Amino acid sequence: MVDDKEKNMKCLTFFLMLPETVKNRSKKSSKKTNTSSGSSSGSSGGSSKLPPVCYEIITLKTKKKKKMAADIFPRKKPAPSSSSTVQQYHQQNLSNNNLIPAPNWQGLYPTIRERNAVMFNNDLMADVHFVVGPPGGTQRLPGHKYVLAVGSSVFHAMFYGELAEDKDEIRIPDVEPAAFLAMLKYIYCDEIDLAADTVLATLYAAKKYIVPHLARACVNFLETSLSAKNACVLLSQSCLFEEPDLTQRCWEVIDAQAELALKSEGFCDIDFQTLESILQRETLNAKEIVVFEAALNWAEVECQRQDLALSIENKRKVLGKALYLIRIPTMALDDFANGAAQSGVLTLNETNDIFLWYTAAKKPELQFVSKARKGLVPQRCHRFQSCAYRSNQWRYRGRCDSIQFAVDKRVFIAGFGLYGSSCGSAEYSAKIELKRQGVVLGQNLSKYFSDGSSNTFPVWFEYPVQIEPDTFYTASVILDGNELSYFGQEGMTEVQCGKVTVQFQCSSDSTNGTGVQGGQIPELIFYA
Repeated sequence: MVDDKEKNMKCLTFFLMLPETVKNRSKKSSKKTNTSSGSSSGSSGGSSKLPPVCYEIITLKTKKKKKMAADIFPRKKPAPSSSSTVQQYHQQNLSNNNLIPAPNWQGLYPTIRERNAVMFNNDLMADVHFVVGPPGGTQRLPGHKYVLAVGSSVFHAMFYGELAEDKDEIRIPDVEPAAFLAMLKYIYCDEIDLAADTVLATLYAAKKYIVPHLARACVNFLETSLSAKNACVLLSQSCLFEEPDLTQRCWEVIDAQAELALKSEGFCDIDFQTLESILQRETLNAKEIVVFEAALNWAEVECQRQDLALSIENKRKVLGKALYLIRIPTMALDDFANGAAQSGVLTLNETNDIFLWYTAAKKPELQFVSKARKGLVPQRCHRFQSCAYRSNQWRYRGRCDSIQFAVDKRVFIAGFGLYGSSCGSAEYSAKIELKRQGVVLGQNLSKYFSDGSSNTFPVWFEYPVQIEPDTFYTASVILDGNELSYFGQEGMTEVQCGKVTVQFQCSSDSTNGTGVQGGQIPELIFYA
Protein backbone atom coordinates (compact mmCIF):
# COMPACT_ATOMS: atom_id res chain seq x y z
CA MET A 1 0.00 0.00 0.00
CA VAL A 2 1.24 3.43 -0.84
CA ASP A 3 2.67 5.21 2.17
CA ASP A 4 -0.01 7.44 3.79
CA LYS A 5 2.30 10.39 4.20
CA GLU A 6 3.17 10.19 0.53
CA LYS A 7 -0.51 10.78 -0.30
CA ASN A 8 -0.49 13.88 1.84
CA MET A 9 2.10 15.43 -0.47
CA LYS A 10 -0.14 15.42 -3.55
CA CYS A 11 -0.79 18.32 -5.79
CA LEU A 12 -3.55 20.39 -4.25
CA THR A 13 -4.51 23.08 -6.71
CA PHE A 14 -8.16 21.99 -6.89
CA PHE A 15 -8.89 22.16 -3.19
CA LEU A 16 -9.49 25.94 -3.01
CA MET A 17 -12.20 25.77 -5.63
CA LEU A 18 -9.21 25.54 -7.96
CA PRO A 19 -8.43 23.60 -11.12
CA GLU A 20 -8.71 19.85 -11.49
CA THR A 21 -6.93 17.65 -9.00
CA VAL A 22 -3.35 17.03 -9.86
CA LYS A 23 -2.47 13.38 -9.47
CA ASN A 24 1.29 13.85 -9.03
CA ARG A 25 2.75 13.61 -5.60
CA SER A 26 6.16 14.57 -4.36
CA LYS A 27 8.38 12.17 -2.57
CA LYS A 28 9.09 12.46 1.12
CA SER A 29 11.67 15.00 2.09
CA SER A 30 14.62 13.68 4.07
CA LYS A 31 14.16 14.02 7.81
CA LYS A 32 17.91 14.24 8.28
CA THR A 33 19.38 17.67 8.93
CA ASN A 34 22.39 17.04 6.69
CA THR A 35 20.40 17.14 3.48
CA SER A 36 21.83 18.45 0.23
CA SER A 37 18.82 20.70 -0.29
CA GLY A 38 20.67 23.58 1.23
CA SER A 39 17.66 24.59 3.25
CA SER A 40 18.05 24.70 6.98
CA SER A 41 21.21 22.67 7.52
CA GLY A 42 23.70 20.28 5.96
CA SER A 43 25.69 21.45 3.03
CA SER A 44 24.44 24.96 3.59
CA GLY A 45 26.06 24.94 6.99
CA GLY A 46 23.10 24.93 9.38
CA SER A 47 23.79 25.58 13.04
CA SER A 48 23.68 22.70 15.47
CA LYS A 49 21.16 24.73 17.48
CA LEU A 50 18.75 24.77 14.59
CA PRO A 51 15.63 22.62 15.24
CA PRO A 52 15.18 19.81 12.71
CA VAL A 53 12.91 20.49 9.78
CA CYS A 54 10.45 17.63 9.45
CA TYR A 55 7.70 18.93 7.20
CA GLU A 56 6.78 16.94 4.13
CA ILE A 57 7.53 18.15 0.64
CA ILE A 58 4.61 19.47 -1.38
CA THR A 59 4.81 19.88 -5.13
CA LEU A 60 2.16 21.85 -6.94
CA LYS A 61 1.67 21.43 -10.68
CA THR A 62 -1.27 21.90 -12.96
CA LYS A 63 -2.14 20.15 -16.18
CA LYS A 64 -3.85 23.04 -17.85
CA LYS A 65 -4.91 26.58 -17.12
CA LYS A 66 -8.33 26.98 -15.56
CA LYS A 67 -10.02 29.60 -13.47
CA MET A 68 -8.15 29.72 -10.19
CA ALA A 69 -9.34 30.55 -6.72
CA ALA A 70 -7.02 33.53 -7.02
CA ASP A 71 -9.67 34.95 -9.34
CA ILE A 72 -12.21 34.58 -6.57
CA PHE A 73 -9.92 35.93 -3.88
CA PRO A 74 -8.00 38.68 -5.73
CA ARG A 75 -4.66 39.85 -4.47
CA LYS A 76 -4.30 43.20 -2.84
CA LYS A 77 -3.04 45.80 -5.26
CA PRO A 78 0.30 47.34 -4.30
CA ALA A 79 0.24 50.93 -3.21
CA PRO A 80 0.94 53.31 -6.11
CA SER A 81 4.52 54.53 -6.24
CA SER A 82 5.50 58.14 -6.40
CA SER A 83 7.10 57.87 -9.81
CA SER A 84 7.06 55.74 -12.92
CA THR A 85 10.72 54.87 -12.31
CA VAL A 86 9.85 53.28 -9.00
CA GLN A 87 7.13 51.23 -10.66
CA GLN A 88 9.61 50.14 -13.31
CA TYR A 89 12.05 48.83 -10.71
CA HIS A 90 9.28 46.89 -8.97
CA GLN A 91 8.37 45.25 -12.26
CA GLN A 92 12.01 44.43 -12.95
CA ASN A 93 12.30 42.71 -9.60
CA LEU A 94 9.18 40.61 -10.15
CA SER A 95 10.38 39.41 -13.54
CA ASN A 96 13.99 39.08 -12.37
CA ASN A 97 15.45 40.71 -15.44
CA ASN A 98 18.25 42.02 -13.23
CA LEU A 99 18.64 45.40 -14.84
CA ILE A 100 21.08 47.64 -13.04
CA PRO A 101 19.29 50.60 -11.41
CA ALA A 102 20.06 54.10 -12.59
CA PRO A 103 22.74 56.06 -10.78
CA ASN A 104 21.64 57.38 -7.42
CA TRP A 105 18.61 55.02 -7.45
CA GLN A 106 18.67 55.24 -3.66
CA GLY A 107 17.40 58.77 -3.88
CA LEU A 108 14.16 57.58 -5.42
CA TYR A 109 13.10 55.86 -2.18
CA PRO A 110 12.55 57.88 0.98
CA THR A 111 12.52 54.93 3.45
CA ILE A 112 14.85 52.04 4.23
CA ARG A 113 11.97 49.66 3.66
CA GLU A 114 11.52 50.84 0.07
CA ARG A 115 15.26 50.78 -0.63
CA ASN A 116 15.47 47.30 0.83
CA ALA A 117 12.59 46.18 -1.38
CA VAL A 118 14.60 47.14 -4.49
CA MET A 119 16.93 44.25 -3.67
CA PHE A 120 14.11 41.71 -3.85
CA ASN A 121 14.90 39.21 -6.63
CA ASN A 122 17.69 41.50 -7.80
CA ASP A 123 21.22 40.40 -8.75
CA LEU A 124 22.62 43.75 -7.66
CA MET A 125 24.99 43.09 -4.72
CA ALA A 126 23.66 39.51 -4.42
CA ASP A 127 26.10 37.31 -2.49
CA VAL A 128 24.18 34.02 -2.75
CA HIS A 129 21.97 32.31 -5.30
CA PHE A 130 19.32 29.65 -4.82
CA VAL A 131 18.43 27.00 -7.38
CA VAL A 132 14.84 26.38 -6.37
CA GLY A 133 12.42 23.68 -7.50
CA PRO A 134 12.47 20.02 -8.52
CA PRO A 135 14.67 18.82 -11.38
CA GLY A 136 13.32 20.06 -14.67
CA GLY A 137 11.47 22.94 -13.05
CA THR A 138 14.19 24.93 -11.31
CA GLN A 139 14.63 28.66 -11.13
CA ARG A 140 17.80 30.50 -10.09
CA LEU A 141 17.03 33.29 -7.64
CA PRO A 142 19.42 35.86 -6.17
CA GLY A 143 19.66 36.61 -2.47
CA HIS A 144 21.43 38.83 0.05
CA LYS A 145 22.63 36.99 3.11
CA TYR A 146 22.23 39.89 5.53
CA VAL A 147 18.61 40.54 4.54
CA LEU A 148 17.75 36.85 4.63
CA ALA A 149 19.39 36.33 8.01
CA VAL A 150 17.45 39.23 9.49
CA GLY A 151 14.19 37.68 8.27
CA SER A 152 14.74 34.03 9.19
CA SER A 153 16.61 32.22 11.95
CA VAL A 154 17.20 29.33 9.54
CA PHE A 155 18.95 31.61 7.05
CA HIS A 156 20.93 33.14 9.93
CA ALA A 157 22.17 29.68 10.88
CA MET A 158 22.95 28.87 7.25
CA PHE A 159 25.04 31.97 6.66
CA TYR A 160 26.32 33.08 10.07
CA GLY A 161 25.94 30.06 12.35
CA GLU A 162 28.73 28.03 13.90
CA LEU A 163 28.69 25.52 11.04
CA ALA A 164 27.98 27.97 8.24
CA GLU A 165 29.52 27.17 4.87
CA ASP A 166 30.47 29.79 2.32
CA LYS A 167 28.60 28.64 -0.77
CA ASP A 168 27.66 30.85 -3.69
CA GLU A 169 24.84 28.58 -4.83
CA ILE A 170 22.37 26.60 -2.74
CA ARG A 171 20.00 24.02 -4.18
CA ILE A 172 16.48 23.76 -2.73
CA PRO A 173 14.60 21.02 -4.64
CA ASP A 174 11.72 20.66 -2.16
CA VAL A 175 10.27 24.19 -2.48
CA GLU A 176 8.35 25.58 -5.44
CA PRO A 177 9.95 28.69 -7.02
CA ALA A 178 6.70 30.70 -6.74
CA ALA A 179 6.42 29.85 -3.05
CA PHE A 180 10.06 30.72 -2.39
CA LEU A 181 9.57 34.05 -4.15
CA ALA A 182 6.51 34.77 -2.01
CA MET A 183 8.59 34.15 1.10
CA LEU A 184 11.44 36.34 -0.19
CA LYS A 185 8.97 39.13 -0.97
CA TYR A 186 7.79 39.05 2.63
CA ILE A 187 11.36 39.12 3.96
CA TYR A 188 12.55 41.90 1.63
CA CYS A 189 9.43 44.01 1.19
CA ASP A 190 7.39 43.26 4.30
CA GLU A 191 4.52 42.39 1.95
CA ILE A 192 2.34 39.28 2.06
CA ASP A 193 1.29 38.33 -1.46
CA LEU A 194 -0.50 34.98 -1.49
CA ALA A 195 -2.05 33.13 -4.40
CA ALA A 196 -4.63 30.39 -4.09
CA ASP A 197 -2.66 27.90 -6.18
CA THR A 198 0.61 28.33 -4.22
CA VAL A 199 -0.54 29.08 -0.67
CA LEU A 200 0.13 25.53 0.60
CA ALA A 201 3.61 25.53 -0.90
CA THR A 202 4.21 28.98 0.63
CA LEU A 203 3.07 27.66 4.01
CA TYR A 204 5.57 24.82 3.65
CA ALA A 205 8.37 27.27 2.85
CA ALA A 206 7.41 29.53 5.76
CA LYS A 207 7.40 26.55 8.13
CA LYS A 208 10.69 25.22 6.82
CA TYR A 209 12.52 28.53 7.17
CA ILE A 210 10.68 29.51 10.38
CA VAL A 211 8.92 32.66 9.18
CA PRO A 212 5.97 32.50 11.59
CA HIS A 213 4.07 35.62 10.56
CA LEU A 214 3.98 34.52 6.93
CA ALA A 215 2.89 31.03 8.03
CA ARG A 216 0.05 32.55 10.04
CA ALA A 217 -1.04 34.60 7.04
CA CYS A 218 -1.12 31.42 4.92
CA VAL A 219 -3.30 29.67 7.49
CA ASN A 220 -5.65 32.66 7.61
CA PHE A 221 -5.89 32.58 3.82
CA LEU A 222 -6.78 28.89 3.91
CA GLU A 223 -9.38 29.40 6.62
CA THR A 224 -11.00 32.17 4.59
CA SER A 225 -11.12 29.95 1.50
CA LEU A 226 -12.35 26.89 3.39
CA SER A 227 -15.41 25.17 1.95
CA ALA A 228 -16.94 21.71 1.70
CA LYS A 229 -15.05 21.15 -1.58
CA ASN A 230 -11.59 21.50 -0.05
CA ALA A 231 -12.18 20.72 3.64
CA CYS A 232 -11.12 17.05 3.48
CA VAL A 233 -7.81 17.77 1.75
CA LEU A 234 -7.09 20.73 4.01
CA LEU A 235 -7.83 18.49 7.00
CA SER A 236 -4.98 16.15 6.08
CA GLN A 237 -2.63 19.04 5.36
CA SER A 238 -3.48 20.89 8.57
CA CYS A 239 -2.51 17.78 10.52
CA LEU A 240 0.72 17.52 8.53
CA PHE A 241 1.59 21.15 9.25
CA GLU A 242 0.45 20.89 12.88
CA GLU A 243 -2.11 23.69 12.64
CA PRO A 244 -4.81 22.77 15.20
CA ASP A 245 -6.96 25.85 14.56
CA LEU A 246 -7.18 25.05 10.86
CA THR A 247 -7.88 21.41 11.70
CA GLN A 248 -10.79 22.44 13.90
CA ARG A 249 -12.21 24.70 11.18
CA CYS A 250 -12.00 21.82 8.71
CA TRP A 251 -13.93 19.54 11.05
CA GLU A 252 -16.63 22.19 11.51
CA VAL A 253 -17.19 22.32 7.75
CA ILE A 254 -17.01 18.54 7.28
CA ASP A 255 -19.46 17.88 10.10
CA ALA A 256 -22.04 20.46 9.01
CA GLN A 257 -21.73 19.92 5.24
CA ALA A 258 -20.77 16.27 5.37
CA GLU A 259 -22.60 15.11 2.27
CA LEU A 260 -21.10 17.89 0.13
CA ALA A 261 -17.63 17.16 1.52
CA LEU A 262 -17.95 13.42 0.93
CA LYS A 263 -19.14 13.94 -2.65
CA SER A 264 -16.36 16.40 -3.46
CA GLU A 265 -13.48 15.50 -5.74
CA GLY A 266 -11.06 16.29 -2.95
CA PHE A 267 -12.35 13.49 -0.73
CA CYS A 268 -10.93 10.90 -3.12
CA ASP A 269 -7.45 12.35 -2.73
CA ILE A 270 -7.03 12.12 1.03
CA ASP A 271 -4.67 9.61 2.64
CA PHE A 272 -5.83 6.46 4.41
CA GLN A 273 -5.36 7.88 7.90
CA THR A 274 -7.58 10.87 7.11
CA LEU A 275 -10.15 8.53 5.54
CA GLU A 276 -10.33 6.55 8.77
CA SER A 277 -10.71 9.66 10.91
CA ILE A 278 -13.63 10.87 8.77
CA LEU A 279 -15.40 7.50 8.61
CA GLN A 280 -15.30 7.09 12.38
CA ARG A 281 -16.49 10.66 13.03
CA GLU A 282 -19.46 10.59 15.42
CA THR A 283 -20.79 14.03 14.47
CA LEU A 284 -20.76 13.47 10.72
CA ASN A 285 -24.05 14.94 9.50
CA ALA A 286 -24.73 12.61 6.57
CA LYS A 287 -26.80 9.61 5.55
CA GLU A 288 -24.82 6.39 5.89
CA ILE A 289 -25.44 5.43 2.26
CA VAL A 290 -23.63 8.63 1.26
CA VAL A 291 -20.70 7.66 3.49
CA PHE A 292 -20.63 4.19 1.90
CA GLU A 293 -20.67 5.53 -1.67
CA ALA A 294 -17.93 8.04 -0.85
CA ALA A 295 -15.72 5.28 0.53
CA LEU A 296 -16.17 3.27 -2.67
CA ASN A 297 -15.25 6.33 -4.77
CA TRP A 298 -12.11 6.78 -2.67
CA ALA A 299 -11.24 3.09 -3.10
CA GLU A 300 -11.56 3.37 -6.88
CA VAL A 301 -9.11 6.28 -7.02
CA GLU A 302 -6.80 4.52 -4.56
CA CYS A 303 -6.63 1.49 -6.85
CA GLN A 304 -5.46 3.79 -9.63
CA ARG A 305 -2.85 5.33 -7.35
CA GLN A 306 -1.51 1.88 -6.49
CA ASP A 307 -1.67 0.68 -10.11
CA LEU A 308 -4.15 -2.04 -9.18
CA ALA A 309 -6.78 -3.43 -11.50
CA LEU A 310 -10.15 -1.80 -10.89
CA SER A 311 -12.05 -4.70 -9.33
CA ILE A 312 -14.35 -5.29 -6.39
CA GLU A 313 -11.67 -7.36 -4.67
CA ASN A 314 -9.07 -4.62 -4.95
CA LYS A 315 -11.53 -1.97 -3.74
CA ARG A 316 -12.11 -3.99 -0.62
CA LYS A 317 -8.39 -4.60 -0.28
CA VAL A 318 -7.46 -0.91 -0.28
CA LEU A 319 -10.31 -0.06 2.09
CA GLY A 320 -9.06 -2.66 4.55
CA LYS A 321 -10.32 -2.24 8.09
CA ALA A 322 -11.81 1.17 7.23
CA LEU A 323 -14.76 -0.67 5.65
CA TYR A 324 -15.99 -1.65 9.11
CA LEU A 325 -16.08 2.02 10.18
CA ILE A 326 -19.03 2.52 7.82
CA ARG A 327 -22.17 2.04 9.89
CA ILE A 328 -23.98 -0.08 7.32
CA PRO A 329 -26.52 -1.56 9.79
CA THR A 330 -27.81 1.98 10.47
CA MET A 331 -28.77 2.57 6.83
CA ALA A 332 -32.39 2.69 5.83
CA LEU A 333 -33.38 -0.79 4.69
CA ASP A 334 -34.05 0.43 1.15
CA ASP A 335 -30.62 2.08 0.99
CA PHE A 336 -28.96 -1.16 2.09
CA ALA A 337 -30.97 -3.44 -0.18
CA ASN A 338 -30.55 -1.29 -3.28
CA GLY A 339 -27.05 -0.03 -2.54
CA ALA A 340 -24.60 -1.71 -0.21
CA ALA A 341 -26.05 -5.21 -0.57
CA GLN A 342 -25.62 -5.09 -4.36
CA SER A 343 -22.25 -3.35 -4.43
CA GLY A 344 -20.29 -6.61 -4.32
CA VAL A 345 -17.94 -5.23 -1.68
CA LEU A 346 -19.62 -7.15 1.12
CA THR A 347 -19.23 -10.90 1.42
CA LEU A 348 -22.29 -13.14 1.20
CA ASN A 349 -22.12 -13.87 4.92
CA GLU A 350 -21.88 -10.16 5.75
CA THR A 351 -24.88 -9.39 3.56
CA ASN A 352 -26.98 -12.15 5.13
CA ASP A 353 -26.03 -11.13 8.67
CA ILE A 354 -26.96 -7.50 8.03
CA PHE A 355 -30.34 -8.53 6.57
CA LEU A 356 -30.92 -10.58 9.72
CA TRP A 357 -29.92 -7.57 11.78
CA TYR A 358 -32.77 -5.62 10.19
CA THR A 359 -35.42 -8.31 10.50
CA ALA A 360 -34.61 -10.96 13.12
CA ALA A 361 -35.51 -10.74 16.79
CA LYS A 362 -32.21 -12.38 17.68
CA LYS A 363 -29.65 -10.23 15.94
CA PRO A 364 -26.28 -11.66 14.85
CA GLU A 365 -22.95 -10.17 15.88
CA LEU A 366 -21.50 -7.83 13.29
CA GLN A 367 -18.05 -6.41 12.66
CA PHE A 368 -19.66 -3.19 11.50
CA VAL A 369 -20.55 -0.41 13.93
CA SER A 370 -24.28 -0.75 14.51
CA LYS A 371 -24.91 2.45 16.48
CA ALA A 372 -26.12 5.43 14.46
CA ARG A 373 -24.02 8.57 14.41
CA LYS A 374 -25.15 11.40 16.65
CA GLY A 375 -24.76 13.96 13.91
CA LEU A 376 -25.27 17.62 14.78
CA VAL A 377 -28.09 19.15 16.78
CA PRO A 378 -29.54 22.16 14.94
CA GLN A 379 -29.97 25.44 16.79
CA ARG A 380 -32.95 27.76 16.31
CA CYS A 381 -32.75 31.54 16.41
CA HIS A 382 -36.24 32.94 17.09
CA ARG A 383 -36.52 36.64 16.30
CA PHE A 384 -40.05 37.44 17.51
CA GLN A 385 -41.27 37.83 21.08
CA SER A 386 -44.88 36.96 20.23
CA CYS A 387 -47.15 35.98 17.37
CA ALA A 388 -50.75 36.76 16.40
CA TYR A 389 -53.35 36.43 13.66
CA ARG A 390 -55.95 38.80 12.28
CA SER A 391 -58.78 38.53 9.83
CA ASN A 392 -56.84 40.43 7.18
CA GLN A 393 -53.31 39.10 7.78
CA TRP A 394 -51.11 37.20 6.93
CA ARG A 395 -52.03 36.55 3.25
CA TYR A 396 -49.95 34.99 0.44
CA ARG A 397 -50.45 35.84 -3.20
CA GLY A 398 -47.14 34.69 -4.62
CA ARG A 399 -45.34 37.60 -2.98
CA CYS A 400 -41.99 37.37 -1.21
CA ASP A 401 -41.38 37.57 2.53
CA SER A 402 -37.75 38.44 3.19
CA ILE A 403 -35.38 39.52 5.98
CA GLN A 404 -31.66 40.24 6.13
CA PHE A 405 -29.38 38.88 8.85
CA ALA A 406 -25.73 38.75 9.87
CA VAL A 407 -23.85 36.61 12.40
CA ASP A 408 -20.63 37.15 14.36
CA LYS A 409 -19.35 33.58 13.90
CA ARG A 410 -19.31 31.15 11.00
CA VAL A 411 -22.49 29.08 10.96
CA PHE A 412 -24.31 26.79 8.51
CA ILE A 413 -27.93 27.62 7.75
CA ALA A 414 -29.89 24.38 7.43
CA GLY A 415 -33.35 25.89 6.92
CA PHE A 416 -36.03 28.27 8.20
CA GLY A 417 -38.82 27.90 10.71
CA LEU A 418 -42.10 29.20 9.26
CA TYR A 419 -45.57 29.96 10.62
CA GLY A 420 -48.58 27.96 9.46
CA SER A 421 -52.32 28.36 9.10
CA SER A 422 -54.34 30.25 11.70
CA CYS A 423 -57.56 28.65 10.42
CA GLY A 424 -56.98 24.99 11.20
CA SER A 425 -54.66 22.41 9.68
CA ALA A 426 -53.36 23.14 6.20
CA GLU A 427 -50.55 22.27 3.79
CA TYR A 428 -48.19 24.89 2.41
CA SER A 429 -45.80 24.91 -0.51
CA ALA A 430 -42.68 26.91 0.33
CA LYS A 431 -39.85 28.11 -1.89
CA ILE A 432 -37.01 29.15 0.40
CA GLU A 433 -33.90 30.99 -0.75
CA LEU A 434 -30.68 32.32 0.73
CA LYS A 435 -28.68 35.04 -1.03
CA ARG A 436 -25.58 37.12 -0.49
CA GLN A 437 -25.31 40.37 -2.43
CA GLY A 438 -27.83 39.09 -4.93
CA VAL A 439 -26.08 35.74 -5.49
CA VAL A 440 -28.21 32.69 -4.66
CA LEU A 441 -26.32 30.40 -2.27
CA GLY A 442 -29.09 27.91 -1.62
CA GLN A 443 -32.73 27.33 -2.44
CA ASN A 444 -35.30 24.59 -2.14
CA LEU A 445 -38.95 23.96 -2.97
CA SER A 446 -40.81 21.77 -0.49
CA LYS A 447 -44.08 21.32 1.35
CA TYR A 448 -44.91 21.34 5.03
CA PHE A 449 -48.03 20.61 7.04
CA SER A 450 -49.24 22.98 9.75
CA ASP A 451 -51.59 21.79 12.47
CA GLY A 452 -53.36 25.09 13.10
CA SER A 453 -51.19 26.01 16.07
CA SER A 454 -48.88 29.00 16.43
CA ASN A 455 -45.83 26.75 16.38
CA THR A 456 -43.15 27.13 13.74
CA PHE A 457 -42.57 24.41 11.16
CA PRO A 458 -39.10 23.63 9.72
CA VAL A 459 -38.36 23.83 6.01
CA TRP A 460 -34.89 22.60 5.02
CA PHE A 461 -32.32 23.34 2.34
CA GLU A 462 -30.95 20.36 0.45
CA TYR A 463 -27.53 21.04 2.00
CA PRO A 464 -26.60 23.43 4.82
CA VAL A 465 -25.29 26.77 3.52
CA GLN A 466 -22.06 28.19 4.95
CA ILE A 467 -22.49 31.70 6.37
CA GLU A 468 -19.45 33.88 7.03
CA PRO A 469 -19.40 36.37 9.92
CA ASP A 470 -20.02 40.12 9.68
CA THR A 471 -21.78 39.98 6.32
CA PHE A 472 -25.48 40.44 5.68
CA TYR A 473 -27.38 37.64 3.95
CA THR A 474 -30.96 37.68 2.65
CA ALA A 475 -33.42 34.98 3.72
CA SER A 476 -36.55 34.76 1.57
CA VAL A 477 -39.64 32.59 1.24
CA ILE A 478 -42.59 32.50 -1.16
CA LEU A 479 -45.53 30.62 0.34
CA ASP A 480 -48.56 29.14 -1.34
CA GLY A 481 -51.36 27.77 0.83
CA ASN A 482 -54.12 28.87 3.11
CA GLU A 483 -54.87 32.55 2.75
CA LEU A 484 -54.35 33.35 6.43
CA SER A 485 -51.53 32.37 8.76
CA TYR A 486 -49.94 33.42 12.00
CA PHE A 487 -47.32 36.16 11.89
CA GLY A 488 -44.66 37.36 14.29
CA GLN A 489 -44.61 40.65 16.13
CA GLU A 490 -42.37 42.52 18.58
CA GLY A 491 -39.35 41.63 16.48
CA MET A 492 -35.80 42.06 17.76
CA THR A 493 -32.91 43.57 15.84
CA GLU A 494 -30.36 41.44 17.72
CA VAL A 495 -30.71 37.94 19.16
CA GLN A 496 -28.19 35.96 21.19
CA CYS A 497 -28.45 32.26 20.32
CA GLY A 498 -25.90 30.22 22.27
CA LYS A 499 -22.49 31.59 21.35
CA VAL A 500 -23.77 33.20 18.15
CA THR A 501 -25.12 36.75 17.91
CA VAL A 502 -27.56 37.34 15.04
CA GLN A 503 -28.52 40.79 13.77
CA PHE A 504 -31.58 41.47 11.63
CA GLN A 505 -32.52 44.29 9.27
CA CYS A 506 -35.24 44.87 6.69
CA SER A 507 -34.79 43.59 3.15
CA SER A 508 -35.76 45.42 -0.03
CA ASP A 509 -36.74 42.02 -1.50
CA SER A 510 -39.67 41.77 0.91
CA THR A 511 -42.91 42.55 -0.96
CA ASN A 512 -45.40 40.96 1.44
CA GLY A 513 -44.82 43.07 4.52
CA THR A 514 -42.22 41.05 6.44
CA GLY A 515 -39.65 43.18 8.26
CA VAL A 516 -37.75 43.36 11.51
CA GLN A 517 -40.80 44.19 13.64
CA GLY A 518 -43.19 41.59 12.25
CA GLY A 519 -44.05 39.08 9.56
CA GLN A 520 -42.87 35.64 8.45
CA ILE A 521 -39.56 33.75 8.73
CA PRO A 522 -39.62 33.72 12.54
CA GLU A 523 -36.67 31.30 12.84
CA LEU A 524 -33.27 30.58 11.37
CA ILE A 525 -32.20 26.95 11.81
CA PHE A 526 -28.44 26.48 11.80
CA TYR A 527 -25.42 24.44 12.89
CA ALA A 528 -22.60 26.21 14.72
